[in-house]
Amino acid sequence: MQEMASFGSNFGANQQVPASFPDEVIVRELEVDGRVLVTTMLDARKLRKAELSSLCAQRWHVELDLRNIKTTLGMNVLRCLTPAMIEKELWVNLLAYNLIRLLMAQAALVSRLQPRELSFKHTVQMWTQWRSSRPDWQSDEQRHSLFRLIAQVRVGRRPGRLEPRARKRRPKPYPWLKLPRTVARQQIQTLGYLPNA
Repeated sequence: MQEMASFGSNFGANQQVPASFPDEVIVRELEVDGRVLVTTMLDARKLRKAELSSLCAQRWHVELDLRNIKTTLGMNVLRCLTPAMIEKELWVNLLAYNLIRLLMAQAALVSRLQPRELSFKHTVQMWTQWRSSRPDWQSDEQRHSLFRLIAQVRVGRRPGRLEPRARKRRPKPYPWLKLPRTVARQQIQTLGYLPNA
């Protein structure tokens, strides 16, 4: 880990490369459907063009999974202050993510669907609502009822999905509120404006 850190901090300054890094990397380059794919999987007999293209297409699921962890579960802003608590916060969020995925897998099994056909956000909403209104779900009938509700909302197949990596909403031209709202209100009432804004 220290080698990686020193590599990251010294890379721009003196181009030091750790001894564990290879001098060269051999890659395989191939064209599939007008796209050039580059891989370190060199044996064309073990991995055909179509399989490699399919793997590349599945990368979209990685993007969706990261979005679900960060946005749907609210992990885009970590709230803890110490490194130990931040680590716990990360692990708890990943545990919650895996539990939601388990619910999706069970719902997919009951409904004879693939887990990727179900909506992650809908599952979170159904589970949250279910737990607040029905704290006891010991019977098989109650569990199957929840699984049927989860399986109601499906996501469509979106092959070749391409989305721009850009923000749509513009930031608001207001300064950051760096003091309690009550203090800010008092300053506005007294001075007519918020100082240091």
